[in-house]
Amino acid sequence: MYSIEDKNTDPRYNLALEEYLCLRAIRDRSRFFMLWQNEPSIIVGRFQNTLEEVNAPFVEEHGIHVVRRNSGGGAVYHDLGNINYSFVMPDTGDFDFAFFTKPIILALAALGVQAEPSGRNDLAIEDRKVSGGAQYRKGGVMLHHGTLLYDVDLEILSQALRPSEDKFQSKAVKSIRGRVGNIKACMPAPLPVAEFMERLQRGIHGLTPLILDEEALGEIEKLKAEKYSAWEWNYGASPRFTERKKTRFPWGGVEAFLVVSDGTISGCSFRGDYFGSGEYEPLLSRIVGRPYTKESVIQALDGFDAHTLFAGSTPADLVALLAPEI
Repeated sequence: MYSIEDKNTDPRYNLALEEYLCLRAIRDRSRFFMLWQNEPSIIVGRFQNTLEEVNAPFVEEHGIHVVRRNSGGGAVYHDLGNINYSFVMPDTGDFDFAFFTKPIILALAALGVQAEPSGRNDLAIEDRKVSGGAQYRKGGVMLHHGTLLYDVDLEILSQALRPSEDKFQSKAVKSIRGRVGNIKACMPAPLPVAEFMERLQRGIHGLTPLILDEEALGEIEKLKAEKYSAWEWNYGASPRFTERKKTRFPWGGVEAFLVVSDGTISGCSFRGDYFGSGEYEPLLSRIVGRPYTKESVIQALDGFDAHTLFAGSTPADLVALLAPEI
């Protein structure tokens, strides 16, 4: 597995670098690991409505970047007290978080910190979230990346993000600030951020350093300019709809925006903090053109497995999301 050294702290560059590594892995089946940091940023999940996730006046006042990533899940706050890690590997065929968090847990344990899995994609120390992970799959390659809250400004974090209230209710907490914590405060002998990163890197075994050439750097800069700096990608237009349905499941929160014309479904799009492929055509081909009635939607969804679209979902979940009351 190749180790990439990344000293850049621009989130647009770093997300472009991740995508480049995925594209390269698709081409030559390489494996990569990387530790990286962002200056103050909100990194929005692929399927989220950006304007609903950020405290826009606060973000603008404090010059905080807002950038969308390729993976699903929820919005997260980064600053230079947060360490990000990325694995790019052959696709395991499922959204398996434990496989990727295990080496992080072991590396933290070597530093005297006992972290454990929490919820669908988090790590916690003494019931406080210190890490959140997300995944992206394409072309037989999986990207797993996550945050490690080492010495983050938790006050800024709590004011910059504006997640849905139902997320707090599902976790029986009242605020972001009451749910998260920093790894540094839990260490028997706290280290400077740079030394923590070095020690963490040494805890990931089997790495071979790789320096990217000028051609690779050019591809990354192109992705940064054309995709990750674009309003269309980071914010995008809100979907049009005539019916809006919002539900939180154990596997994530999701909104369905249905276009219903003369009682018939003519379109549908989705937003949320779920994980999935983002390839909705197999589902749309079943429901578009159908009458918008409970019976019709149930018939359209009969035998359809939505697990790849919404990881962890069941057929009953999709009916509960899309079918009207009558």
